[in-house]
Amino acid sequence: MVGQRDAACFKGWGLKPAHRAIAEFDVVIGGTLPLKRRWGLVKSHAVLRTLQISCAMYGAMTLVVTLAFRNLFHDRVRLVATVVGIVFSIILVTVQLGVFLSFERMVTTMIDHAQADFWIVPSETKSFEESSFLNGTERLQALSINGVTAAVPVIVGYASWRKPNGGASTPVLVIGTPDTSVGLQPWNVVEGSVRDLSVPEGVAIDRSYFEQLGIAQIGEHAEINNHKARVVAVTKGIRSFTTTPHVFASLERARAYLGAPPNKANFFIVRIAPNADAEVIRSRLASSLSGADVLTPEQFRQRTRQFWLFDTGAGAALLGSAILGIIVGTIIVAQTLYSSTKDHLKEFATLRAIGSSYKYILKVILGQALLSAVIGFSIAAAIDLVLVKMTADAALPIIMTPVLTLGLFVLTVTMCAIAAISAIRVVTRIDPVLVFAQ
Repeated sequence: MVGQRDAACFKGWGLKPAHRAIAEFDVVIGGTLPLKRRWGLVKSHAVLRTLQISCAMYGAMTLVVTLAFRNLFHDRVRLVATVVGIVFSIILVTVQLGVFLSFERMVTTMIDHAQADFWIVPSETKSFEESSFLNGTERLQALSINGVTAAVPVIVGYASWRKPNGGASTPVLVIGTPDTSVGLQPWNVVEGSVRDLSVPEGVAIDRSYFEQLGIAQIGEHAEINNHKARVVAVTKGIRSFTTTPHVFASLERARAYLGAPPNKANFFIVRIAPNADAEVIRSRLASSLSGADVLTPEQFRQRTRQFWLFDTGAGAALLGSAILGIIVGTIIVAQTLYSSTKDHLKEFATLRAIGSSYKYILKVILGQALLSAVIGFSIAAAIDLVLVKMTADAALPIIMTPVLTLGLFVLTVTMCAIAAISAIRVVTRIDPVLVFAQ
């Protein structure tokens, strides 16, 4: 027959006539019912027994959570120390990984916004910002291949921007492309237009660099390498991953600012016909060019990321700080769980004395670790969202993505689970006789 607790559990499942079903099953044993009715009752009994086992498991898990919760909140000071350690660790990891993602995106922002099927770059080129000049004959060689529709020259180089009215100088990165063709044009233009770059001395800068460049509004004048420049277009959100502002100009003006020969270019952006075979064209380009590489946009991105993130050591430093945060958080949580378990050894010994298995006690400890992870992560996530909003307009904002958030939660749980190992080692040596020692 079903007990009162089981009956209540069955009632929660919507199976009110549980006792009656079991009673009828007893009649089945006697063989007094038709075969079809017996089979129906047998299936009913199997379902009820399954629910009875499920309810017992549910009750056991509820007790595990209760014990873990009470152990965790018994010493509030220790709980605060645990949560603070987790929060500190997760915030540190979030900031470092968020900045890493932001850095990774910003180093390829020009490549991402270029309308390119292929890039012709000088050999040994490591990034968009660092490049030598091509001979200039690469453009004609590219256009001679069937299927290539355009080979747009791009000029890139550092120059000195002198602020208006004889102000101080600051370095800028000048980017020049033909203003009448697709290739690499400024985007998110909020004042003026891209077509205005064709006017004499016309340049485009981002609004976030107004103060750094000494500009108050569109239309003001400055100097680039002793050549006049007038701001004719303003963008929003085109920021450099360094403190060096980007300045867009027409191809001719960029060559004048940088002192580049008329036929030279740092890159050629290759456009091909929609129905052309990209691999065939790339193979023909690579075989016909000497002293230059033909890269897909993804290959150029990978080369740029490799240089700025790892060859310079910037990315390794960010990842190293994130790993340090994980280690610090794990140590803090491990120390707290270890101390808490040692303080409750007699209680755990009592559980062992009344028949609880090691597996059950380990569930309690892991439950404590999981509760710590959930509480710590919730607080850290709220703080992280505030930091993301605060740095939205910074030179290198913190980026939070759904994948990163999920990964941080899994990391928090894993970190706390690993930290629980030190406490588990103590529990495995518990002697139930300890409860009778005093």
